[in-house]
Amino acid sequence: MRLPRPRTRPRSLAGQLFAMQVVLVAAVVAGYAFFAYVSGRAQAKETATRQVRTAALAIADSPSVREAIRTPDPSAVLQPYAEKVRRDTGIAFVTIMSPDRVRWTHPDTDRIGEQFLGHTEQALRGETFTETYTGTLGPSIRVVTPVRDGGRITGLVSAGITVERVSSQMRAQLEALGLAAGGALALGGIGTYVINARLRRHTHGMNAAELSRMHDYHQATLHAVREGLLMLDGRRRIALINDAGRELLGLEPGAVGRSVTELDLPAPLTGALLASEERVDELHLTADRVIVVNTRPVVGGEQRGTVVTLRDHTELQALSGELDSERGFTQALRSQAHEAANRLHTVVSLIELGRAEEAVGFATAELELAQALTDRVVGAVAEPVLAALLLGKAAQANERGVELVLADDSLIDDGALPTALPPRDLVTILGNLIDNAVDAASEAVTGTPGAGVMPGRRHALPGRAARARVTVTALAGEGELLLRVADTGAGIDPDDAAEVFDRGWSTHGAGRGIGLALVQQAVHRNGGTVALDRGPDGGAEFTVRLPLAVGDRTKHTTKEATA
Repeated sequence: MRLPRPRTRPRSLAGQLFAMQVVLVAAVVAGYAFFAYVSGRAQAKETATRQVRTAALAIADSPSVREAIRTPDPSAVLQPYAEKVRRDTGIAFVTIMSPDRVRWTHPDTDRIGEQFLGHTEQALRGETFTETYTGTLGPSIRVVTPVRDGGRITGLVSAGITVERVSSQMRAQLEALGLAAGGALALGGIGTYVINARLRRHTHGMNAAELSRMHDYHQATLHAVREGLLMLDGRRRIALINDAGRELLGLEPGAVGRSVTELDLPAPLTGALLASEERVDELHLTADRVIVVNTRPVVGGEQRGTVVTLRDHTELQALSGELDSERGFTQALRSQAHEAANRLHTVVSLIELGRAEEAVGFATAELELAQALTDRVVGAVAEPVLAALLLGKAAQANERGVELVLADDSLIDDGALPTALPPRDLVTILGNLIDNAVDAASEAVTGTPGAGVMPGRRHALPGRAARARVTVTALAGEGELLLRVADTGAGIDPDDAAEVFDRGWSTHGAGRGIGLALVQQAVHRNGGTVALDRGPDGGAEFTVRLPLAVGDRTKHTTKEATA
């Protein structure tokens, strides 16, 4: 998302950082160069002093020098010797003089015999000292030391190097230092440019104000959107999640940074989040929600992560189930209306044929059958939602040739179910169990003629053959609600018993298999249990137990959440 830019747009963040880094690198290089110059200058002076001091001390300690001083003409011996030492050591001058400062040696032979220019007081006291003095060769760094012969000072030695020579050495070092500093500055500038070019590419040329505004908009959008938003990095760890996403997945606020595999989500949902390919409108179940998942990988040369959106589909799924039930009821009523019209025509035809008694008997039998069904269901189940559901499902089952039977021990008194137990969840649980049982029973017995739905477990119509049957037990008592649905189908393979409640499991092929998963979700949401067993008629038998006390349901739900 690019934000609108002002007319006078400030320099981009990358450009600002580039300028700052160039200044910083230049300052560091200049500071280092200055430090190197100062320390090099001091080191050069120290090196020169050490060099001339060593030479002066070596000459003063030489026996040949002491012997030459004793001769009538010391210059004849000392001048060649001093020049040889000067050339060998690379210093500017070596002057050997008498205690009264008369030169015996000098690089300029015309200066021999003249007075030495400099201080000699300390040397005459037996000390070796260093000074910077301007003599015949210009300013120089010199060392003066005495020549001892026994206990007497018979001469003085001064060795020195001109300041100009030290400066020329420093200039050579400074040139090398300048080249090194220039190279460092160039390399630093190139490296800074490369880094900032990459930064400019990643920030899309935006400046700091634009990035700050984008961050503010990003945070506001993240918390305002009602859909769940989840961003995973390349290692499938949560990089970002909004409030709705945490609520839909049931995560704590500290989920950022955790891997998807550590979130204790259902296996199908975890697989969808870990998948590298795009997922579109996939339906998944959590402990208490139905969510629609969309994933899209973020790819830029390499897979950098995944963007996941989550939509709460719980209410819509429940409404879809109710709509399916209503549609089934409508189809059953339409079929029954057609059947009623046929029966009415039969009654009219019998009357026209003069067989009034047979017409009355035929009509009365049908009315008694329908009334007996209604009386049985309403008398046993006082909860209106469940009663209506059973009557509607009975009509649907009848149209499919399946007998829906309400067990004789079924009883739910008026007010037995607390208001905290949502009727919608009861419809979800019992409706899906009955639908699955009807499917199983009708598939096990094909071609069986249809018959009316019977109110009792063994009250079959006279003359009718055994048919597919679904037996429903609804009993409220002893602090719990018992819902049991058994069928005469083929049953469920014991190997599949542990997987029947997983989303996608079905014996009817692709696109099915969410009903039992919704049943388990609704049961757990209300703190109950659901079990699968083999029924007395050989088919599957599902038993649901829901606590009627609110405290029991809360305790059970908390236990499930912390397990």
